Amino acid sequence: MKKTECDGIITLVKREVIPAIGCTEPIAVSLCTAKAQELLMEQPEAISVYLSANILKNAMGVGIPGAEGMIGLPIAVALGALIGKSEYLLEVLKDSDHNSVEQGRQMIANKVIDIKLKEGVTDALYIEVVCRSKDRSATAIIAGNHTNFIYLESNGRVLLTKDITSEGDKQEDEPELTLQKVYDFATKAPLEDIRFILEAANLNKAAAEQSLKNSFGHALGRTLNDSSQKKIIGDSLLTSIMSYTSAACDARMAGAMIPVMSNSGSGNQGIAATLPVVLFAEDKKASEEELIRALMMSHLTVIYIKQSLGRLSALCGCVVAATGSSCGIVLLMGGEYQQAVFAVKNMIANLTGMICDGAKPSCSLKIASGVSTAVLSAMLAMEQKYVTSVEGIIDNDVDKSIRNLTLIGTEGMKETDKVILNIMTHKS
Repeated sequence: MKKTECDGIITLVKREVIPAIGCTEPIAVSLCTAKAQELLMEQPEAISVYLSANILKNAMGVGIPGAEGMIGLPIAVALGALIGKSEYLLEVLKDSDHNSVEQGRQMIANKVIDIKLKEGVTDALYIEVVCRSKDRSATAIIAGNHTNFIYLESNGRVLLTKDITSEGDKQEDEPELTLQKVYDFATKAPLEDIRFILEAANLNKAAAEQSLKNSFGHALGRTLNDSSQKKIIGDSLLTSIMSYTSAACDARMAGAMIPVMSNSGSGNQGIAATLPVVLFAEDKKASEEELIRALMMSHLTVIYIKQSLGRLSALCGCVVAATGSSCGIVLLMGGEYQQAVFAVKNMIANLTGMICDGAKPSCSLKIASGVSTAVLSAMLAMEQKYVTSVEGIIDNDVDKSIRNLTLIGTEGMKETDKVILNIMTHKS
């Protein structure tokens, strides 16, 4: 692999694997609000928020970091305006405290915030915030990815405007990946150049351990870790992987002020791409180099699949992230490229079609399903067992199999996405 291509992949991973506090959809709304408020240069008297359907879906039922148990978009918007700092990006609310939450409650009670569906937008990730005071107004728009500002305006003066494509802010020189390139990079890149991926292991394991000491969301992680439950499911490495991964998800979906390392704009994807690999490596007593390369294989596989799937879709992101971790586990098992191909095919054959019905505490159930399947798929792959091209959507070419997966998520499930949102917004 040429050095220029290698450097491009490193840049890509560093851009896509970043720390985040809280569910990234409402946090991105907080970020956009914070930027609009900064442009207004005073506390707004009215805030209008216009969102794509997928942002609405993923922000309705999750806890907001520092919001003292409050959930959903109104408090995310209020805190973004009150204490948010756009320079913090996806950690925009890390300065939240009790006083700001109380101010936020009052802002909501005073009906300062108006949230609506943005009609006519083609991008699944679209956030527009307009802040107004008596004499001023300011607008900020994020689209394409969770931190990508495409439009900024202050009191009628346009400060930034740029086009947005369905691929968000993808750079012209962004490397075109295949699973072979992902494998080659993960296994051959200079170790010092990719050592930074260990921060994902440190951050996400710390999040899981903190969650296991508390009771966040549905507390699935703690439940799986309880000795009484282990009598049912066993005290095994698989149980530990499910417990730690779902625990980190429990905390994140409940709005705990605990940072995680995200992947492609999703904390849950970052968690699922990281913790199964870390726990498998610890159990195997793998070397640091083996862990680094397995983590890179996992995270870069996720980034590769998301390049064609997009940031948000009707397909659950846990499926994609668990596919990455399955490949990472294959490396730790001593597998090579062919076994990684088998693992990907096994994952696609099994979990394609798992719907995303919004970010919420019960995502921990889906993430547990995904990572348990990741381990099973890796085990089968190492035995040279895999789903063949005569079965379902699997193709002989693994990259075409991935395209089949993402085509279902982007095109095939569009109507599913509309039905899901309609159900979510019309509950009694």
